[in-house]
Amino acid sequence: MCGIVGYAGPRRASPILLEGLKRLEYRGYDSAGIAIGRGDGSLSSVRTVGKIQALKDAVPKDLGGTWGIGHTRWATHGGVTQANTHPHFDGSGKIAVVHNGIIENYRALREMLAKEGVVFTSETDTEVIPNLVARYYKGDLEAAVKAALVHLEGTYGIAVIHADEPGRIVGARNGSPLVVGVGEGETLLGSDVMAFISSTSRVVYLNDGEIVSLDPSGFRITDRSDSRVDRAADAVTWELGAIEKGEYPCFMEKEIFEQPDSIGRALGGRLDQDNATAKLGGLNLDRRYQRAVSRVNIIAAGTSWHASLVGAQLLESVARIPASADVASEVRYRNPVVERDSLWFAVSQSGETADTLYAMREIQRKGANVLGICNVVGSTIARESDGGVYVHSGPEIAVASTKAFTSQLAAFYLFTLHMARMRDMSRAEGERFLAGLAAVPDMIKTVLGRRDAIQAVAKKYSRRRDFLFLGRGLLYPIALEGALKLKEISYIHAEGYPAGEIKHGPIALVCPEVPTVFLVSDDGLREKVISNIREVKARGGPAIAVGVEGDKELEGIVDDFIPVPKMDSRFYPFTMVVPLQLFAYFCALDLGRDVDQPRNLAKSVTVE
Repeated sequence: MCGIVGYAGPRRASPILLEGLKRLEYRGYDSAGIAIGRGDGSLSSVRTVGKIQALKDAVPKDLGGTWGIGHTRWATHGGVTQANTHPHFDGSGKIAVVHNGIIENYRALREMLAKEGVVFTSETDTEVIPNLVARYYKGDLEAAVKAALVHLEGTYGIAVIHADEPGRIVGARNGSPLVVGVGEGETLLGSDVMAFISSTSRVVYLNDGEIVSLDPSGFRITDRSDSRVDRAADAVTWELGAIEKGEYPCFMEKEIFEQPDSIGRALGGRLDQDNATAKLGGLNLDRRYQRAVSRVNIIAAGTSWHASLVGAQLLESVARIPASADVASEVRYRNPVVERDSLWFAVSQSGETADTLYAMREIQRKGANVLGICNVVGSTIARESDGGVYVHSGPEIAVASTKAFTSQLAAFYLFTLHMARMRDMSRAEGERFLAGLAAVPDMIKTVLGRRDAIQAVAKKYSRRRDFLFLGRGLLYPIALEGALKLKEISYIHAEGYPAGEIKHGPIALVCPEVPTVFLVSDDGLREKVISNIREVKARGGPAIAVGVEGDKELEGIVDDFIPVPKMDSRFYPFTMVVPLQLFAYFCALDLGRDVDQPRNLAKSVTVE
């Protein structure tokens, strides 16, 4: 949610800020703006509602200035208006601030400042920040920002500039990510590395409670007690091409088709053929502790929660360890019970999901080990967890997650195999499990080869207003994920349910106008799902099935059949989710939706 970029160096700032904001579009936003220091004791600002292109068109081609800040806003306080767009200024116009997060006590601060004569021009919580900084400014911007932060309650990632301090940007973090980019004779600031990846691959991540003061010569990090923090720069390992569309029309399609490779990276070096197990070097747990684990609890949100539901079922059915997956936003506030010998996972593509991060911290306070499953190296959850697994999906730009989801699945399959082989799984069964997992990338390639057939099915149904998605066992979470994808990018109402629950309410929705998508394995639950299909058909409901290739009976019952290759039934979550991703994608395209940046959504949800 929202995006920050800052630049201080020898080059003209406005093109760099605009490029950074363009790369941050994936985070979700409704307006954008920049503020540039002119070097003559003034700041220039341009703010627009809508896409970055509108801002780019509004910025004068000859706008000078070699330092500045920019922002993409996702509205929280106040409507989507130019007045509410960042950057925000103090009354003098000399101090500009961009802000991600929510200032919870802004009303009280606003009243205090208004009594001192401050006139506010927006409805935002952010506008109190530059006016607080102005209140304490005595020629030292860093000192004024630190004094202002004492008053703020809530979450923030901020960047601040002052017209009288050329080349200086002060940033501060509390619950909303900030990262410094270290270039040659220039320094950058962003809400994530995407903001400046074309300028540098050397980055320094800020922790909560830290303040950075940067200029073209470098940066200095301090904590709230003004103690110096020394931190070496990390290297971003992926290439700039990884965040370009290449030959694809949309990032989402590109990322769907990258899944054979992204899953291959998640599995790479982790399949131990000699011992028929999985190697996970980042767990930071000794074998005695792992053997003693009596329960696994998983916290996540959205798509990551659906992957976690699959993981919990796998751990119970394959490794025989009691496991559950809960929505992080609920766990944090219900005073979770942390059992002795329990192990927890926090799962997040970005590693910055606020609800998951706060829940993780609460669980750690209660004494539990929490492992992270993340995609973004150096993210907050990755750094604050007690160990974990990087899924190595590479950058995921489209708001709706696809390749990160299947890579999270891969992480859970690896962990399940690892734990099962430490317990009751035989070597022969471990070899079978390994073979099934290793075959997944090629099986997905086969499914992707049916792109045109899936597109034809999507075109047939894209004008329907409601859908049901039904699955059983490991395919129930995949039904949830299929429904979520359709909702996210096509804006079609869709609900996922366990197929066995259809008679407990959802069947009331079945009619000729409401299609039902069934996920049908070839395991012991197949016959029960086929009975559910017959119940839907008997009531005039259209039935679409994603099923196993060669299942002629199933193909003959349903209106439309999307086959996936036959494999070990434990691995169908990988191959059956891909047709649902493509189905949602092609429905959205047919309806003319903005597939990569659907309305109201943000890639990284960094506020509650």
